[in-house]
Parts: sequence; structure tokens; C-alpha cells
Amino acid sequence: MKIRTKVMPYEQVLALAPYVHEKPRKQNVIFRKLIKVLSTYELWRTHFSFSTIGMENLSPDQPCLILMNHSSFIDLEIIASLFSDRPYQIVCTLDGMVGKKWLMRMLGCIPTKKFVTDTALVKDMVYAVKELKSSIVMYPEASYSFDGTATPLPDSIGKCLKLLQVPVVMIRTHGAFLRNPLYNGLQIRKTSVSAEVEYILSPEDIKIKKSEELNAILKEHFNFDHFRWQQENNIRISEKFRADGLNRVLYKCPNCHTEGKMYGRGIYLTCQSCQKKYELTEYGFMKATEGETEIPHIPDWYQWERECVRKELLEGTYYLETPVDIYMMVNTECVYKVGDGTLCHTSEGFILDGCHGKLHYSQSPGASYSLYSDFYWYEIGDVICIGDTKVQYYCFPKESGDIVAKTRLATEELYKITEIERKARTTVKQ
Repeated sequence: MKIRTKVMPYEQVLALAPYVHEKPRKQNVIFRKLIKVLSTYELWRTHFSFSTIGMENLSPDQPCLILMNHSSFIDLEIIASLFSDRPYQIVCTLDGMVGKKWLMRMLGCIPTKKFVTDTALVKDMVYAVKELKSSIVMYPEASYSFDGTATPLPDSIGKCLKLLQVPVVMIRTHGAFLRNPLYNGLQIRKTSVSAEVEYILSPEDIKIKKSEELNAILKEHFNFDHFRWQQENNIRISEKFRADGLNRVLYKCPNCHTEGKMYGRGIYLTCQSCQKKYELTEYGFMKATEGETEIPHIPDWYQWERECVRKELLEGTYYLETPVDIYMMVNTECVYKVGDGTLCHTSEGFILDGCHGKLHYSQSPGASYSLYSDFYWYEIGDVICIGDTKVQYYCFPKESGDIVAKTRLATEELYKITEIERKARTTVKQ
């Protein structure tokens, strides 16, 4: 899938009319049925099946909040198949509206900006359930998983449930990540996909529980490991391209600790510094072709990288500076390429300078608990996105190795560190 882009000088982009918020529009029933029909073939190819738990507690005409782990585009097709009998709104990223706002609104989409505080989103969700009598589909992780495990959930979600006061349904997918992992460059594998649909919270549960308790319940339900599931269920992925792009996730060699020199191609991941080679087996394990396999499980490898990043932050040695191509989004007409510049990330946060000195943007570590980063974003390239409620900057690193995953890890760990420091300061003042 591609996105509409246009080359335009930075000053002209700033002068463009900004995106104007609109209230959610109830999903068109014809479009809802059409999406289900269009999804049928793709789901048939994956031998899609599903099971339900407690769904008899949800009335046919009762709005609910549908939460789903986000693995790939097929997630939307699963929703279209499972909930075609009821109106629903889909919380989506604003860039998903670019060039097709009318269509997305007909489909019931509610746009927001990822990892940016958006009070309008909560108001839109309340309006959807109270006034439009629609359910809401939401991917609370707000981004695809890099390593096949859950990404952080916002602390605000418990409060959101309190405001909505509707039942919460959870959809857990199996096989969707294995079929199309983000790192693999849109190459589809042959594997079955299934889903579990579970009624997890009633309005009465939400009313009596504290926000912190609700957050804990959701965190428990968003605890998964797709590679572990593959291994435990003996799911065979035999495609010869299964390790293509794996270096995007496993960017650090566990043998020589060099970063940015891993190369994923075919079924192998090779360190171009020490030449150590690992095979991604058909059952999802990493296996050294010679010598010791330091970390056989991909999520464990990714967790080790996280711990390394946190150590750098605590020791004050973490530093990123990379040349980038810069795109901007100020409305839903286009994503505008405005030039190039330099993106810097340290313990003080992000600084973006570019467009011959005309652009300067800084973002503090406490601005967000995670980072909007992606691999092969709309078929343009790997991206790091920062910004605020007015403008988003899409930064595409140029010739600087695989840094997107590390930057997301650093953002998440830096937020945790600064939150601990902030709470400690608050305690001292009290």
C-alpha cells in the first residue's frame, strides 16, 4: 500500500490549511457489508477460524469497545468478518486518511496521531458510543509488533474505559504475525490464521474497578509471544525469504556486540563484522551455523537489545545522529517531502534540524511513552516519526544502518527512566 506524496518547499507546507477536526460519521452499512465480501477471499486463503468466550453476554445492539493486538493488515479483514452485523468505528492513524478521507469516514474511521496526547480522540469515542450507538475498534498498542510480542499500552486506557462505560471485547490473533511480520518487507508466508474473541469486561466491572486495575487486566490480556506460539504449536514456515530484513529487529550481534552490521537474507542472519551466521529455522528458532547460539529466541534477543539500550541511557553514552529525508503531514491531502536534515536523539529527547536551517523541532523524553516508528512505511522506507498535534515529521534515515528499532527502544526506556525521576521529585516535594 502506498501513500500520496508531494515535493513542496517547507515554507509553503507551513502556509497550507491545517487538518480540521470533524466529528465521527456513522459507518455506512453498504460499505461495511462490502468490506466483509472483499475480505472473504483473503481469509479463505488463510483457512481463517475463530472461537468465542463469553460473547453471549454482549447484546446484538449493544455498543462495545473491541480491542485487538495488531499484527498486519489482515487484522482489519478479521474485524470486517466478525463484526459485520453491527456498526463500528475504527480508530486509525491520521496518515491513513491521506488522499482518501471521504472513503475512510464512510468506513467509520476516527483519525488520531500516534503517541501524541489527543483529547479530541476520547471525545470522539464517547460521541460514537453515546450518540451514534456504534462499537469502537481500537488497537491500543498503536503500532505493529517488531518482535512478535506486545508493545506498551498507554496508562490512559483505564480512564478511557471509565468514560466509555461499555463492555470490552478482546480479539487475540494467532498466525497473523507469522504470515506477514513487519520486518519481512510485505512478503506473505503461507500459514493459517485464527482468532479468539473474548468478552473480558462488563460495564459493571468497569464501574467498580479503579483505572489502575483495568490497566492491569488489559496488560494481562495483551501478553503474547507469536514466536513462542509458533514453536509450541509446531507451525512450519518454510519460505526461503523468512529472514529477509530480520536485521531491522535484530540489529546487534550477540557474538561481537557490533550494531548496524547484521544482514538478513534468505533464511540467514549474518554479522558482517565478525561473520557469525544464524539460521532462522522453519519453526522460529535462531540457530548459529557454527559455534554457540547465544540467544535462540527472537523476543529474547530483542529484550537483550532493550537492556543494552537502557544501560547506555543510564551511563550517558546513548547518542543518535543521522541524516534523514524529511516529510511532513499537516493535513490529509498529502504527505509533503520538504527536504533533508539531521535527526538527533539523546537522553534530552529528539532534535530535528533541516531544510537549510528553516526547520527546528525538539521533543522532550516525557512527550510520549513510545515512538511511531515503522519498517518500509507505505513502501517508502524505514521511518521515525515525531511531532505534535499540529504537525508530524516523518524522518527516513539515510545510510545509517538499522536504527529504527533501537530508537523506539530508547524512547520507551527513556520515558520509563524520566517517569521514575519525576515521581521521585513529586514524592520529595510532598
